[in-house]
Amino acid sequence: MKITFQGAAQTTTGSMHHVDFGSKKVLLDCGLYQGSRKKAFERNRNIPFDAKEIDAVVLSHAHIDHSGNLPSLVKRGFDGPIYATDATCDLCRILLKDSAHIQEKDVEYVNKKRKKKGQKPFEPLYAQADVDNTLIKLEPVAYGKPLELFPGLNLTFKDAGHILGSAFSVFDMQNNGSKSRLLFTGDIGREAMPILKDPEVVNNVDYLITESTYGNRLHPKRQDVEARLLEMCNKVLKKGSKLIIPAFSVGRTQQILFFLHELWASGRLAEIPVFVDSPLSSKATRVHDRHEECYDPEMMQLIMRNQDPFTMSRVNFTETVEESKAIKDVKGAAIIISASGMCEAGRILHHLKNNVENPDNIVLIVGFQAEHTLGRRLVERRPDIRIFGETHKLRAETHSIQALSAHADREEMLAYFEDMGPGVKKAFVVHGEPEQQEPFAKALSELGAQEVIIPAPGQVEEI
Repeated sequence: MKITFQGAAQTTTGSMHHVDFGSKKVLLDCGLYQGSRKKAFERNRNIPFDAKEIDAVVLSHAHIDHSGNLPSLVKRGFDGPIYATDATCDLCRILLKDSAHIQEKDVEYVNKKRKKKGQKPFEPLYAQADVDNTLIKLEPVAYGKPLELFPGLNLTFKDAGHILGSAFSVFDMQNNGSKSRLLFTGDIGREAMPILKDPEVVNNVDYLITESTYGNRLHPKRQDVEARLLEMCNKVLKKGSKLIIPAFSVGRTQQILFFLHELWASGRLAEIPVFVDSPLSSKATRVHDRHEECYDPEMMQLIMRNQDPFTMSRVNFTETVEESKAIKDVKGAAIIISASGMCEAGRILHHLKNNVENPDNIVLIVGFQAEHTLGRRLVERRPDIRIFGETHKLRAETHSIQALSAHADREEMLAYFEDMGPGVKKAFVVHGEPEQQEPFAKALSELGAQEVIIPAPGQVEEI
């Protein structure tokens, strides 16, 4: 088997790994690179292999940095199956359509500027028709049910606990009488977090491709989340101001609603209106409601008591543009949860534009922010930030709660791999920035991995 690391190599975005198993070619994930507009534009358009030669795609989960370039692959001639869990397939049906809409709107904005300069207009990365052609290729596979991809290569999905439907991809290989196992983690979830089951331990792994987003960082404990969230809510209640929370539509939005439900149910939080201003978040929440098989016991107990935290009367899901615009005129304190999580697109940009110059408001960052994103600039408290091409003074408070991350931290990942047991011959550390990858690679070696490699983009390795 030969692996070419095409995306999320020494960076945290654009997951894409090309695997040759004899004459068959499998792609692990096909994500969008997210970052500076120019660099992302170029990288996402240039798939570095012939799409027509790929026999199958195995998708770890629905986040756009793992699934978002599938329509480009199909547009360039890929005609095989895309294997994913049932919940991942459902999420892709909404996320990829939303992504196509963003591509079209982004190019429309860029082309207005290019037209003024007399430059040739760009075409969208892909269109809704390309998404439709992609969705018909989705083939759901149940957790724990082995699937023969090709003779001598079986795939089994195990619950990764990262977002709804996320999976560890376990490949059992047989060649000339010898057997071996490859584990591709995708993104690793966390134990004892609300809503989803804990990551399922995979044993007897010979070869490992693992993420390393938080390879040298630790998250605060879960109880700190509620305390910090309550603190922020009470601040805006006292000032009659706004708490702006940029949040991914899948996973993070639902987590925040869960914690708000706990604060209200325990009587610790006074009444405050909540606006979930993202049509995508509304659709993703409905997908969560359809997949109770992914819920942990804590969430199931709430469901059994008819206390679904996603349908609280205090929460307003705004879908239309008119409803979104009306939030600007809401008087007094309010919580606004909106996408995207890295503040690179979507309605969150309008809420930031309207609120970042007011020192009474709070912007609460609740997840990892990649380099060159507006979210990262907010975390770094840059004095001036640009939104829709205009400069705004960052006067609002900015805070960060990393304990809400859906990624396991260093200790959680190492505990997982310790439970997995010894025997790893080669481990490949991907999906992380170098300062996270290098200490994590060293720790994997100390756990017993015989060889640990941090592949560069385009690097080829044989196992």
